[in-house]
Amino acid sequence: MLMDLMVGVESKIDRSFSLLEEKFKLLANSISLTYLVVYGHFGNNNALQMARLVNLQIISKLRHDSALYFPDENPDSSKHSRRKYVDKLDYRNIPDKYLCKSAIEDEILSCIYQATPIHKEFAQALNVVILVKTNLKTNACSHVILFSSDLTLSFEKIIDYYKLRFQIEFNFRDAKQFWRLEDFMNLSQTAVTNASNLAFFMVNLSHHLLADFQQLNPGSGIIDLKAYHRDFRYREMLKMLPEIPEPILLTQIFAKLTALGRIHPVSTGVEPS
Repeated sequence: MLMDLMVGVESKIDRSFSLLEEKFKLLANSISLTYLVVYGHFGNNNALQMARLVNLQIISKLRHDSALYFPDENPDSSKHSRRKYVDKLDYRNIPDKYLCKSAIEDEILSCIYQATPIHKEFAQALNVVILVKTNLKTNACSHVILFSSDLTLSFEKIIDYYKLRFQIEFNFRDAKQFWRLEDFMNLSQTAVTNASNLAFFMVNLSHHLLADFQQLNPGSGIIDLKAYHRDFRYREMLKMLPEIPEPILLTQIFAKLTALGRIHPVSTGVEPS
């Protein structure tokens, strides 16, 4: 079972590398790429080497229990064999010289450390950023380990770049949840491409419209926006009336219609266009 799991992981990495190499060739002439940000499943040496083969630096996350070691800073030149792995990093007692930033908020101590340790499963040293949070009341402690193959990258940029990965996740979530990315039944390559492109186009368009919509409707989301614009179609029903209502009554009717399917209440500032 372990071998099957390892083969499955390797196969997934191989497929990802083929896709990455193909996309990299398409973008190489128009966009200059430097970093490849991937989630923790690809936080391993194979993915790092995959990125380096196409001249990209990787940014990812390590397991919380990863064994990191500091190399011997003062090796004894008289010895024929030197120890490569000397001091193992203790995440609860990280030396202060690696501390980059600390802050206390709501009795939670947040510390950010940066170091260049080595890992037994990686072929090179890593630029590691460790985010440690400690509850000053209970002394409970948790940490996250980010890393990059670029040894010159600052801790601020590693954190900021890794945060961008979540925006990609949110875009896929919105495309699936609101714009039927999971529901289309197309089979041909062209039809699938058109359906997926339409879903992501609607993600971008809806977020653009939502920025203006939230000015009069604070806290509203995509469902509220869809309900509001969908209910514009209900105005066509009013044309079937033998006599068009007065403008004030028409506005009230429209406000009631646009409330259908919404999560947040209708703002009085929303007027029919």
